[in-house]
Amino acid sequence: MTVLDNHEENVQREKIARLSRSLYERGLTAGSSGNISVRLADGWLLTPTNACLGELDPARIAKLDWEGRSISGDPPSKEAFLHRAMYEQRGGAGAIVHLHSTHAAAVSCMSGLDHASCIPPLTPYFVMKIGRLPLVPYFRPGDQALAGAIRELAGKHSAVLLSNHGPVVSGANLEAAIYATEELEETAKLFLLLRNTPTTCLNAAQIAELKSVFKLDI
Repeated sequence: MTVLDNHEENVQREKIARLSRSLYERGLTAGSSGNISVRLADGWLLTPTNACLGELDPARIAKLDWEGRSISGDPPSKEAFLHRAMYEQRGGAGAIVHLHSTHAAAVSCMSGLDHASCIPPLTPYFVMKIGRLPLVPYFRPGDQALAGAIRELAGKHSAVLLSNHGPVVSGANLEAAIYATEELEETAKLFLLLRNTPTTCLNAAQIAELKSVFKLDI
C-alpha cells in the first residue's frame, strides 16, 4: 500500500468521482447506495451520506481523521465506522469499496451458506483477487456493532460479505479495490447461475499453486 501525501488529495478526489461514476453507469450501484473511501497521509476520504456515486462533486467528498471526525467536505456516509474498522485491521489497505451490487447482495440473502467461505473458489481470478470470502451476520444499517464483527475478520480477509446487505472490499489502492469488487460481483453471478448444476471448483492443490506462483496472502 502507498500512503498518499497531501499533494495527491485532489487527484484522489477526482479519481473517486470518476471511478464511482463508472460503477454507477454500469449498474454496480443504484440510487444513493454504496460508499467508497481512500486512505491519505493525514486521514481519509469517504463519499458523503445520501450521495449518488454517479454524481459526486470531488470537492464535496468528506475528509476525516482517524478518530472519525470530519475535517472537510459534506457529512460522510453513515457507514464510516465500517470503513474505519477495516482500515484498522488492514494496514495495507489503501482504499475500500462497499456496494449493494445485485448478485453479491443476492448471495448475501441466501440460506445455507458456508459462513467461513460463502462463495466457492469457482475461478482462479476470484481466488487471486478475493481469496476466502466470509459472511458477516446481519446487522441493521448503521448498527455500530457491525464494526466489531468486521474487525474480527478483516485481519485475515481483504473482503467480507455482509448478510442481507452487500460486499466490503479493500485493496492496496482504489483501482485494486474496484477490480476486486467487480471480480466478486461476477463470481457471485456465476455462483447463482450454477445453482443446482454439478460444479467443479478449484481444489486445495490448485489454490495452493496460485498462492505460491502469485505470492498471495489469502
